[in-house]
Amino acid sequence: MIAGVVAYGIWGLFPLYFHHLAPATAVEILVHRVVWSFVVVAAVQRYRRQPSGLALLRADPGRAARIALAALLLTTNWLVYLWAVTNDKIVDAALGYFVNPLLSVVLGVAVLHEHLRAVQRFAVGLGAAAVIVLSVGYGKVPWVALVLATTFAAYGYLKKTIRLAGGVASLAAESTVLLPLALAFVAVVAGTGRWSSVAFGHHGGGNTTLLLLAGPVTALPLALFGVAAQRIPLSLVGLLQYLTPVGQFLIGVLVFHEAVPAARLAGFALVWAALAVLAVDAVRGYRAGRSAAGDATVDERSTDVDVLAARQTAELA
Repeated sequence: MIAGVVAYGIWGLFPLYFHHLAPATAVEILVHRVVWSFVVVAAVQRYRRQPSGLALLRADPGRAARIALAALLLTTNWLVYLWAVTNDKIVDAALGYFVNPLLSVVLGVAVLHEHLRAVQRFAVGLGAAAVIVLSVGYGKVPWVALVLATTFAAYGYLKKTIRLAGGVASLAAESTVLLPLALAFVAVVAGTGRWSSVAFGHHGGGNTTLLLLAGPVTALPLALFGVAAQRIPLSLVGLLQYLTPVGQFLIGVLVFHEAVPAARLAGFALVWAALAVLAVDAVRGYRAGRSAAGDATVDERSTDVDVLAARQTAELA
């Protein structure tokens, strides 16, 4: 339980960390996150004598193609999130991760042809109303939140088809796919003589150290999540996931003083109401399944939206 709270707490505090990487741009931060995550995860895989990311890709070409697509979705999500954090759009980013469970439900219907219970249809309706209210309040569609939620949901769906055991193995394979793109960025910067345009090494030891720590900061909460997921019920893990966007929302409002006018707050209230409905439904479903089976273990094939979103959160972060 402590490991789960700490993991989601760290993810909720990410805006503070990434915001302090300024003046590094979102693209540069993304490159550092990819490169140093690859280094950290490769070291972990070697220490544990597990297959490297490259070996995992070579083992199954069909799976490698899906991993590559998932990695591109991951890159898009990370890039938009980093842009939001570094451009004072933290509340918009938090909204994206609040909306994600609702999009997971929609994806289940559209792609997997799952049947929605009345309670789930009501929750999705509240979410749709929230988007309309927020669009009117903003004067435009909240694209940051929708891109984050959409790429997150699509990434989660792909991950269900890839079936790589463990978050570290997934990150190893995906960082291997992304590493050439990151190195290409470094090559372009070096080839054009634009080293002075990047933050790394030009803004003091503190900034350079924080950029170097992007890999461990990515891997640590993932490892803690792995500890939690193996030892507490997945329904509880699903509820803990909301600590992350709550933390981001509070940081955006209380630390960076982002505006939350009445119309915007009304949209958030609708989203929170929808999530409360899903959470109550998830807990009831878990208890009913536990009672029927006489077992406290949730079946791995469960389509519970909170469990699915929790797994997505871990893989994404």
